[in-house]
Amino acid sequence: MMDVAGIRAALQRQPFQPFHISLADGRSLPVPHPDFVAVHPRRIVVIADDGSWSVVEPILVSSLDYSS
Repeated sequence: MMDVAGIRAALQRQPFQPFHISLADGRSLPVPHPDFVAVHPRRIVVIADDGSWSVVEPILVSSLDYSS
């Protein structure tokens, strides 16, 4: 389980490194830039390249995965 502070830290990382938010249900949401994510203590909103969006409860985030 990932907490909101960990997600905020990933978004504020300098230089920013794109990552994927992996969810407990097996989905993976790409985060190519910090502007694609809004973080609230009870919800995370992730915007996709095509303009669609996902609302996620932080408790469902299993990991943040960085490409090598």
